Amino acid sequence: MSEIYYRRRLPHIHPENHPFFITFNLADSIPPALWLELKQQREKELQTANLEQRYQIQKKYFGKYDEWLDRAQHGNHWLAQAHVAQIVADEIHRMDGERYRLLAYCLMPNHVHLLIESLVAEVAPHHGMSKKYPLTETLRLLKGRTARACNLALNRNGKFWQHESYDHYVRNDEELGRIVAYILHNPVKAGLAKEWTEWTFTYINPDLGEW
Repeated sequence: MSEIYYRRRLPHIHPENHPFFITFNLADSIPPALWLELKQQREKELQTANLEQRYQIQKKYFGKYDEWLDRAQHGNHWLAQAHVAQIVADEIHRMDGERYRLLAYCLMPNHVHLLIESLVAEVAPHHGMSKKYPLTETLRLLKGRTARACNLALNRNGKFWQHESYDHYVRNDEELGRIVAYILHNPVKAGLAKEWTEWTFTYINPDLGEW
């Protein structure tokens, strides 16, 4: 298994042929002071961590981050408006088969959970070359397109999404099952629905079977 390392603000590990679990949120959904505090704590722990420790640290801080988002006590809840959420859902589906294979997603009032498999792009057909679409570029396109369209629908200007996103690769089928269940049941955990099937903006790829 090959691994591709890249650094944006924090180190990430992106092995080939693994799905990615991604969470991104509205720009004002976490107080800046809290965001900075969590980021600094995580960076400090990651400095001396090995591969497995980094993975566990990322999971721990994702739990804190997502717990705050589920409380929805800060900022706007634009994705609670059906016409805005539909814009995001439509773009996620539009990029399916173009940039990634879509496995699952859930649109919460102030954040998005997304599970995808990166696709291979043909770079030079006459030379038989190909490469994977970088996850950072895919997210930049997804967030950029939806930000513009959602701002237009809301008749507003300004930052729509938080610049940073949480992402990590799914290591095995067992973890894949846990993440799919987490995504589907997030509205239930947050007290927004009694059953995950009641939540309009939740999707699971039929290839993943019954849930």
